[in-house]
Amino acid sequence: MSPPAKPTPSRAAEPIAAWRVDPEAVAVELVDVSFSYDVRPVLKGITMTIPRGKIVAIMGGSGCGKTTILRLIGGQLRPQSGQVRVGGQSVPDLGPEALYDLRRKYGVLFQFGALFTDMSVFENIAFPMREHTELPEELIRDLVLMKLQAVGLRGAAHLMPAELSGGMARRVALARAIALDPMLVLYDEPFAGLDPISLGVVGQLIRRLNDALSITSILVTHDVYESLKIVDYLYFVSEGRIVASGTPGEVRASADPFVRQFVNGAPDGPVPFHYPAPSYREELFADVD
Repeated sequence: MSPPAKPTPSRAAEPIAAWRVDPEAVAVELVDVSFSYDVRPVLKGITMTIPRGKIVAIMGGSGCGKTTILRLIGGQLRPQSGQVRVGGQSVPDLGPEALYDLRRKYGVLFQFGALFTDMSVFENIAFPMREHTELPEELIRDLVLMKLQAVGLRGAAHLMPAELSGGMARRVALARAIALDPMLVLYDEPFAGLDPISLGVVGQLIRRLNDALSITSILVTHDVYESLKIVDYLYFVSEGRIVASGTPGEVRASADPFVRQFVNGAPDGPVPFHYPAPSYREELFADVD
């Protein structure tokens, strides 16, 4: 048996086309950001710009650093170097109170929804309103019903999470993410585990609500097909670097090997199948005299 091929060396970011953004319209900006978990580098000089009111997808293989980018934007992690700015504020430089105030302007849709299992659908959506505002209960009730109406689930307000299908739970999570009319929504694998119909419904809701509420949305996802239908721009990450980027039209027309492999789901290409490791033969026969 021949040893596995060595991973393709990392390459510098080669945008498909320039993503021209008015500096006054920037919502989120990462500039030359690097981050490591202990001694393992995860991000290596990432730079990306996300304008207000747009939907941007961050795509790449498992473990490439996509969710780490979301955690840096959310202030859960601090970069070893580089800048992370949201709304013109340097996130790593914010104190606890200022960071808390900034996070109140975020909405988050966690992977698989992460609903509170001991709360009804209504209570799940009311939770951030009660936690972060002093609104009267009558107004909270009306706002919750409005959010549920927006995702088509007003009639499910009384249900518990265990009574929901996967698609319904994701829509409830989306309603909770926009409960406070955030300026920025972070989506961590919003399409994971959904059937084709639910996937399409959730995708169209993300697009429609983003436009209606003038939200800026960042999607971390593996779902190429659905993302190409709803996003304004895509970044492809591999081995801690941005290796390609472009609009959906530019991505579809790209001849870049990484983009073609990812879009087509091809098993062979620049993305290695094997995690970096010593020589297979040397390790296999290390104890053989």
